[in-house]
Amino acid sequence: MSSLSIERLSARLSGKMVLNNVSLSVPAGRFVGLLGPNGAGKSTFLRASLGLIPADGTVHVDGTDLGALNASARARHLSYLPQEREAAWAMTVETVVALGRMPYHTRFAGPSERDRAATEASLARMDLLTLRHRAVTSLSGGERARVLIARALAQETPVLLADEPLAGLDPEHQIAMMRLFRELTGEGKVIVASMHDLTLAARWCDHLVLLKDGRVSAAGPPSAVLTAGTLRKVYNINAYIGTADGGLIVQPVEVAEGRDGEEHGTIA
Repeated sequence: MSSLSIERLSARLSGKMVLNNVSLSVPAGRFVGLLGPNGAGKSTFLRASLGLIPADGTVHVDGTDLGALNASARARHLSYLPQEREAAWAMTVETVVALGRMPYHTRFAGPSERDRAATEASLARMDLLTLRHRAVTSLSGGERARVLIARALAQETPVLLADEPLAGLDPEHQIAMMRLFRELTGEGKVIVASMHDLTLAARWCDHLVLLKDGRVSAAGPPSAVLTAGTLRKVYNINAYIGTADGGLIVQPVEVAEGRDGEEHGTIA
């Protein structure tokens, strides 16, 4: 089992500092939720961690400095579930999932038995066996999301970074996605996922990192991060915060501007 360590990660886009000295240390088997308003730096943090954009700082997986590796070697340590799910080519579901094995291929080599086994297991886990010969362009948004998850699972990395994996999914599939992430952490993987749903983050994540303006505004267990004062400061909202079925409920109510001094109730 491997750990993830990110130290003082900073990045600029079009000359503007959009990520400023963000650090994160995650032991194996943990699920981290990356929160923050639009433009806080969540996607930039994930892309910088993956080496997809220029950045300062270091990223280590189980002590290995990923900055010293080429792209293929890095892809054996980190897999990525992007926010974009549009399909440009009418490849079959099975072909897309098999792309997760590319970091293990030598030049001109065909798929190995392990490649085929990993692809098959990922298709089965995401309930895609009956869709394996369908073109991804013919699938719904939720089905395409499952295909991309299967591709990331086929990559067999110890760390999975996901950019808004819940976007566009209905409530049932959002919960199914979070349950899958918890299962993966139970197998020793590290999951870091950006998201906007505060209640799902509170109920399923072990640790939350709340970004604002490219910096860490709060970090820790959900109950310590998702407080009325912090939500007001970072999101400019008032929220009901309570518990139900043994987990936190965090429900935004309205914009907090001009109401900082008011008290609000909780959900029992």
